[in-house]
Amino acid sequence: MENEHVYLQVRDELRMNVNQQPHMATPYGQPQPGYQGYPQPGYGGDHVPSGYPAQYAPYNGPGSAYQQGPPQGYSPYASFPSKTLATNLVSDLSSSSPLDLGTRGPPTSGAPPVSGAQNYSQFGQGENQNGPPPMGAPPQRPPVSQPYTPGAVNLPGPQHPYGQRFGAPPVSMQHMTNQMASMQVGSTAPSPAGPGYAPPSVSQAAVSAPYTPAAPPTFPPASTASSQPLPTEALAQAPPHSYYGALPPVQQPFQNAVPTFSSAGPTQPQAPPPVSPQSFPQAPPISQPPFSTAQVHPGPTQSYRGPLPSTQSSFPRPPHPTSQPSAFPAGPPPTSIPSQLPGVMQPQPPVSQPSPYHSGPPTTSTGFPPQVGAPPRPSFPGMQGPPMASQGPPMASQGPPMASQGPPMAQANHILPTQPGMPPGPINASLSGPPPQPGMQGYPPQQNGAFGQVRGPQPGYTGPYPGQPNYGAPPAAPASAPAAPKRLDPDSIPSPIQVIEDDKANKGSEPFTTGVRGQAPPLVTTKFQVKDQGNASPRYIRCTAYNMPCNSDMAKQSQVPLAAVIKPLAPLPPDETPPYLVDHGESGPIRCNRCKAYMCPYMQFIEGGRRFQCGFCNCVTEVPPNYFQHLDHTGKRVDCYDRPELSMGSYDFMTTVDYCKNNKFPQPPAFIFLIDVSYNAVKNGTVGIVCQELKTLLDYLPRENPDVESNIRVGFVTYNKVLHFYNVKASLAQPQMMVVSDVADMFVPLLDGFLVSVSESRVVIESLLDQIPEMFADTRETETVFGPVIQAGLEALKAADCAGKLFVFHSSLPIAEAPGKLKNREDKKLVGTDKEKTLFQPQVSFYNTLAKECVAQGCCVDLFLFPNQYVDVATLGVVPTSTGGSIYKYTYFQAPSDQERFLNDLRRDVQKQVGFDAVMRVRTSTGIRATDFFGAFYMSNTTDVELAGLDCDKTVTVEFRHDDKLSEETGALMQCAVLYTSCSGQRRLRIHNMAVNCCSQLADLYRNCETDTIINFFAKYAYRSVLSSPTKNVRDSLVNQCAQILACYRKNCASPSSAGQLILPECMKLLPVYLNCVLKSDVLQPGADVSLDDRAYLRQLVSTMDVAESHVFFYPHLLPLQKLDVESMALPMAVRDSEERLSRGGVYLLENGLNIFLWVGVSAQQELLQNIFGTPAFSQIDPNMTSLPALDNPFSKRLREIIESVRAQRSRYMKLMVVKQEDKLELIFKHFLVEDKSNSGGASYVDFLCHMHKEIRQLLS
Repeated sequence: MENEHVYLQVRDELRMNVNQQPHMATPYGQPQPGYQGYPQPGYGGDHVPSGYPAQYAPYNGPGSAYQQGPPQGYSPYASFPSKTLATNLVSDLSSSSPLDLGTRGPPTSGAPPVSGAQNYSQFGQGENQNGPPPMGAPPQRPPVSQPYTPGAVNLPGPQHPYGQRFGAPPVSMQHMTNQMASMQVGSTAPSPAGPGYAPPSVSQAAVSAPYTPAAPPTFPPASTASSQPLPTEALAQAPPHSYYGALPPVQQPFQNAVPTFSSAGPTQPQAPPPVSPQSFPQAPPISQPPFSTAQVHPGPTQSYRGPLPSTQSSFPRPPHPTSQPSAFPAGPPPTSIPSQLPGVMQPQPPVSQPSPYHSGPPTTSTGFPPQVGAPPRPSFPGMQGPPMASQGPPMASQGPPMASQGPPMAQANHILPTQPGMPPGPINASLSGPPPQPGMQGYPPQQNGAFGQVRGPQPGYTGPYPGQPNYGAPPAAPASAPAAPKRLDPDSIPSPIQVIEDDKANKGSEPFTTGVRGQAPPLVTTKFQVKDQGNASPRYIRCTAYNMPCNSDMAKQSQVPLAAVIKPLAPLPPDETPPYLVDHGESGPIRCNRCKAYMCPYMQFIEGGRRFQCGFCNCVTEVPPNYFQHLDHTGKRVDCYDRPELSMGSYDFMTTVDYCKNNKFPQPPAFIFLIDVSYNAVKNGTVGIVCQELKTLLDYLPRENPDVESNIRVGFVTYNKVLHFYNVKASLAQPQMMVVSDVADMFVPLLDGFLVSVSESRVVIESLLDQIPEMFADTRETETVFGPVIQAGLEALKAADCAGKLFVFHSSLPIAEAPGKLKNREDKKLVGTDKEKTLFQPQVSFYNTLAKECVAQGCCVDLFLFPNQYVDVATLGVVPTSTGGSIYKYTYFQAPSDQERFLNDLRRDVQKQVGFDAVMRVRTSTGIRATDFFGAFYMSNTTDVELAGLDCDKTVTVEFRHDDKLSEETGALMQCAVLYTSCSGQRRLRIHNMAVNCCSQLADLYRNCETDTIINFFAKYAYRSVLSSPTKNVRDSLVNQCAQILACYRKNCASPSSAGQLILPECMKLLPVYLNCVLKSDVLQPGADVSLDDRAYLRQLVSTMDVAESHVFFYPHLLPLQKLDVESMALPMAVRDSEERLSRGGVYLLENGLNIFLWVGVSAQQELLQNIFGTPAFSQIDPNMTSLPALDNPFSKRLREIIESVRAQRSRYMKLMVVKQEDKLELIFKHFLVEDKSNSGGASYVDFLCHMHKEIRQLLS
């Protein structure tokens, strides 16, 4: 795209997001290049007598495979009217969310241009489309009681090669129904997503063709092999490089993308369809073998699918090509049906209005959908066709009218299952839908089928692939324009927003009490209060699974990672009590004699309280006399609730001298500030800014008691090619500088006067900080050293015999002659090759050795980088990431715009709670053990995690494996013990205990997992793997593991159903969307503009993230500010990260933990702009502003409060960027719309879900 180079300009921190590249095409739009070539059979043409255009035969079956939810807002699980829910939802574990991924055509959301008669066939081979609901009367629903079962999606039997233009016409109605029956749409309750997603373009199919579907067959059309294009939503810009192939030809800017992930069928691109509208005759092939459709069990175990008459089972169903995920057996209890309840609906754009995000005039290259009133896009033959009615029993009259009315919630967005025993006979044709009403923009009525509604064709979308039979349609007369294939409706697939909102509604109001073993906590996105009753708060420990498999075979079979993300010093909200400090006096903490576990609620007192049995190793230990207490009638000590270690999940112990290094109590720690004063650092202003800030910041050093002065001593060093140490002893009138030029053998030239108390030496320190910028103002020294700088700080701490932290402010690659000298090795040509891993590895071993020495001394290093070019973060970051430190990076630092972010980061970094010289060990009960660790630390053996510094933002992720069997009665226990020196110099132990359940049934495992924690683990595992494997292998292994997890669930926990359905466990239904965000992150799949330093920085950053940070990092938070209610403290409901969710008239706030963007639509209301920016004109908004003007109106105040509160929740200060729609910076903003395709080749959510379904089917077959 023309603005690709823009990335470079702003990429600095913006690109830090691991999410995917700016997405250039509408989310589901353009054909991927590789796709565009399938010739599309035109099934269109003359209308058959029944009123259907020929191609859409009288079929109104359930929604097609993929789309499951009703379009409105998201909830794929929410669109059945609630009273019917009970019968039709699939329950998860009982409630799995079956998605029918059958095969699908590209989505179509706009109406086709008027040129030529349009056929109503939007999907080939049985694809269904998701279109707007019919415009007619309110829908009638089939009786609730009918269980309805759609047919399978995949085509067994011979598939036509793509080249074949048409299939034979069905020979009989029975044949046709058989064909149709083969398509199955599984789905949990449909979502209330708005009726068709993208509004039709003005040039809609001619209204004159009243669409009255013929009544007869009511079976869902058979869906085609997945290789069909997925439906794509609003037309979008053509991606610069499509997911799979070459760019689409310009003249068809909107070709549909074929689902990149197909479940069957070739994926090679075929030649583009011929342009002549008549090119495809319409006879639908018949070759599909009949399927019996009614095979779903009624009841909560239904999967997402459209209704099918249940009596259809008369057709035997041939085996599916691949075994398909099944809907749930009626057996397992539903895990979370709530997700299927109608959820909050996101209002959908009315049909009449242009596609939500772009509605500018059609542009060929960018692909904005035509605006309302805009001239129709030239139609590309083979690409369009009015929407099809096929989805769901013919109930065209049933969907809510699409136009401006927003999705009515109560309307049937989905068809209910038919009643058992009802004949499959033709459903009353009158239901099939009135002709489009005038003013309705020409959308032929469509009904909302099971999981997705029929989508209107989009201009420029190609029709079904040749060779794909159009099931259920009577043979059609040749048509003038081929029909557009249908796409998977994004509203019918699991929505992160809906899941987040449901969790807030279900778990946000009650406190979470930790006393129940194996209870999964609320999601990280839910605000909740924790009451510690014996297990650690989820703020300290989150597990991937709260039901551990009883044995290793079950763990291997499921492939669900067993891990815990532990944040030992996590800060707590003001309404929660910090851990109590327990002091057992000179005898120290009570421990098990054998395994050394610390006293905790899992110890069982026996023999009247004289001994206790360890919950971890079962060893019996004597209770020391001074700790003895009698037991009550239940066997508990009578002082149980008076002692935190017997009743709480988290607490601190005071330790004795035996827990201290060299058996002596530690000195208070020291902070040493090492400032680069080379030419670059002086020129960009960092030297002056740091010195000025330190004058006030030194009053805020960490302390235990806010009323007492901090015990931390401070020291100062400046450096370029040589080092300058400063004597700031209180007795001096002026600071003294000592220069060490022998950097090859670093030593500290003074002992007394280097580390001082701030209060005693304040005058001298302030004098020094005033003089430094002046001393080096005219420097011409451009070279710097780096290794000796850390050695200098380390030597100073050794000399003072204390632990501490080094704050290094550095600007360039250390090329001066000295230990640790580096060379520029940035080589973009290695990206994507087997040698790419070397770019993430340190180029010299010097820093690994230095890091080991730092850890031994308790010297933690925090690095602030201000690079203007490559500085080799992979190597410079070794010491910070091995010592428990942090890296902050401000590329192309400019004081006016970046100073605020840097100073806020520096203040927080200096003031936050930190433990020094820490050692962490995780003990577990017999049967499992900790085998792997991820984070910023050093390990000299296999069990002890050593951290020179451990701050309140750092996490350590621990993976567990079985070494024996676990029992369901006792569950599995873990105890994390961290020994550290507090900022006041006390040696303490922080203890966190956690008990989880054990299960012998896979269904129980899948019912109690936490997807956000699994994704945190997968990201850390993958980001570490790039050090030793090519990124492609890393991505493939992630996809494979995810497919194995879901295939195991499908095979062992879901009830049998057609292979065309994708069935997801309720608590893992977001695994595909989140995993896709990790796969297309900058570390694993970088765009051309992402620097190697940014990738190394992000890799190190993610390694220590907690679950809340990784969640928003991979799936950013997007708020529609035009819906903000200034009277309420509540935030507007977030929207999904996709371009088609953006409205030109809106203003949106997006944050991912590193950046905040304020996106302003070109048509935003003047009043809104006036309230936010103080100007009513879009053209007058300054895109360079980094803070909003403080205006005196309620909206401005509330918005600034929201931005501040969001910043307060994150560990790093987020710089605000204002992005105007269609401005060059928009490319960067789109990079974070993670449900869309990324321009580095990352798949859209819809495409990835299809791909995942294909992988699962391959595993099952």
